Amino acid sequence: MNTGDLPFRIHGLDHVVLRARDQDALVRFYCDVLGCTVEKRQDAIGLVQLRAGASLIDIVAVDGKLGRLGGAAPGREGHNLDHLCLRIAPFDLDALRAHLRSHGVTLGDYGSRYGAEGEGPSLYLHDAEGNMIELKGPPGPV
Repeated sequence: MNTGDLPFRIHGLDHVVLRARDQDALVRFYCDVLGCTVEKRQDAIGLVQLRAGASLIDIVAVDGKLGRLGGAAPGREGHNLDHLCLRIAPFDLDALRAHLRSHGVTLGDYGSRYGAEGEGPSLYLHDAEGNMIELKGPPGPV
């Protein structure tokens, strides 16, 4: 596909929006476990925006003004997202596993997977609402 004719160029992921039954628990997970920071709160509409490197993760309370527009809450059979992938560095698997386990996080599959920068280490886990997260390291052998 020739993208030379496009009037724009994608620079990266701007933000991901997650709908939450328990917004506070999800904000704590992304801040305490993954190191995001609260960038902006819009409590009147039920939105908290978290800084994740150069991108944002928006957490929308399903019972808030904005969240009610999106329908039913995410649940066991119907998530609003397959997974989000966060590029991290360094990728020290032992330290990463110890940190996540200290927060009670159940770890998923680990392996080499292809991402935006090429093949490299990857670890799956779930957040406080059951959304799947992939932590992706730099390209290189696993």
